[in-house]
Amino acid sequence: MPLSRTQATFVSPIVESRRWVAGAAFPPDRPLLNVSQAAPAEAPPEGLRQALADAALNDVSAHLYGPVLGNEPLRRALARQISGHYQADVRPEQVAITSGCNQAFAAAIAALCGEGDEVILPVPWYFNHKMWLDMAGVTAVPLHVGEGMLPDLAAAEALITDRTRAIVLVTPNNPCGVEYPDGLVQTFFRLARDRGLALIVDETYRDFDSREGAPHGLFQVPDWDRTLIHLYSFSKAYRLTGHRVGAIAASEDRMFEMEKFLDTVTICPSQLGQAGALWGIEHLQDWLAGERQEILNRRAAIEDGFPVLADKGWKLLGCGAYFAYVEHPFDAPSEEIAKRLVAEASILMLPGSMFMPAGDPDGARQFRIAFANADRAGIQTLFDRLARFEP
Repeated sequence: MPLSRTQATFVSPIVESRRWVAGAAFPPDRPLLNVSQAAPAEAPPEGLRQALADAALNDVSAHLYGPVLGNEPLRRALARQISGHYQADVRPEQVAITSGCNQAFAAAIAALCGEGDEVILPVPWYFNHKMWLDMAGVTAVPLHVGEGMLPDLAAAEALITDRTRAIVLVTPNNPCGVEYPDGLVQTFFRLARDRGLALIVDETYRDFDSREGAPHGLFQVPDWDRTLIHLYSFSKAYRLTGHRVGAIAASEDRMFEMEKFLDTVTICPSQLGQAGALWGIEHLQDWLAGERQEILNRRAAIEDGFPVLADKGWKLLGCGAYFAYVEHPFDAPSEEIAKRLVAEASILMLPGSMFMPAGDPDGARQFRIAFANADRAGIQTLFDRLARFEP
């Protein structure tokens, strides 16, 4: 009997890792340090929560179906924000709101691919991208990164076949944290354009990029929307993870196709979530700048404190936005070490094998540290425990 669509892929690493700590008891002097998931742990600011409450109490439309591609005020506001941030001219018709950024990716793949088509993913990859391609019957073609955890253009070009439909970039990267240089992104755009492919650029973490101003100039390219599909998330910016609000920017022709997919899955994005996202765009830019600075401070804490691990043979492969990506010095594979870290050091972090094709030897040597919810003291504690750990 053939596999079902869900049987065609693996269990989410977040779901799997939670099983490692389910029912576990940790010593009072060594509580669990959870650096497995990149998600804000605190509620949105009070003003945004009040806006959500006001919408729930006083706006009847907040409880009804809305437009499949999102509410017009939010689409207009996001188009203005993208235009300002990237110094470009993006129209509301080129922007849609989705039920989280994962759904934006799924909608893009549904609009681009048929069963048996191929999409090139840099490796280490964001596991939900791989999972969705598996479930869609689309082949994920791994593009192993090179120096600096950056994808190589020539290697990508060598992977293109007559079934290739898109190349995916995530910047700042999940899981590696690295920020892709503008020049690199531009060369991938030109490759995709010249070969008639889509370039999907997932910028979920763009609000925490260390660079000032536009991280790339793709939106300034004439007819950018014939090639670029831009993905974004409000979840990290305004702590709206539970409300599931993401976004996509693309051509109107592709929006027409995505609308079919979105209409059959969720019909419309969350009305309350959209109210929160709109309020955030209009009122929280100064607050968001402070959040960005705090994340940059935590990134600095990773880089400043890493020598204590380097002395033990660990290597820092990438760092930025919410993530550090590291190589461990031990003989045992990372998944085995990850489970022992839970029991012996009260640390939950994801092994590199969860971001790699099955059996890839690099994955057995690597870990992702999601440090966004750990302050400087927590990062110091993490490094102290890792430095003492001997499997």
